[in-house]
Amino acid sequence: MIEMRPIGFVCRASPGENERDRSLVARVVLNEDLAPALDGIEEWSHIYVIFWLDRVVHTAEPQLHHTGDDLGILAARSPTHPNPIGLTLVELVKREGDVLWVRGLDAYDGTPVLDIKPYPDWEQGRLIVVTDFKIPGWLARIIERPCLGHGR
Repeated sequence: MIEMRPIGFVCRASPGENERDRSLVARVVLNEDLAPALDGIEEWSHIYVIFWLDRVVHTAEPQLHHTGDDLGILAARSPTHPNPIGLTLVELVKREGDVLWVRGLDAYDGTPVLDIKPYPDWEQGRLIVVTDFKIPGWLARIIERPCLGHGR
C-alpha cells in the first residue's frame, strides 16, 4: 500500500479559470510548516509540480485505450491513467513564504499538490535536458491542424 499526503493545494485566480491556458499564473500554496523546504527554490526558473487528479472518475475496469481509438492510455497525457497523478513543468514566477506563483500549471483550483521538483535534473556535473525528443505522428497531425473557429 502506498500512502501520500498533500503538501499543499493549487489556488487559481478564480475557480472557473481555464486551467488549460498555459499563459495564466496560479499559486501553489504549501502547508505553512513546509515553507523552509522551499529555501533556495527562487534560484530556479522552472519546476515540476506533481499533483493528484482528484476529480478524475475511475471505473471498476481500468481503461486501457482512449475511447474510439487504439491509442493506449499510457501513450498519452490523458488524465485517465491507472493512478491519477499529474505532472507539469511550469515557470516559477516568484515565491512568497509558503506560496509559489507559477505559470503554466494545468490543474484545477483546489487540486492537491504531492511534490515539487526543480528542473532541469543534473548528474555528474552536467545538466540533463532532452532536446532530441520525438513525437508520434498522430500528435504531429494535431499540432499542424489549424484551430478552426477559435480565432487562432
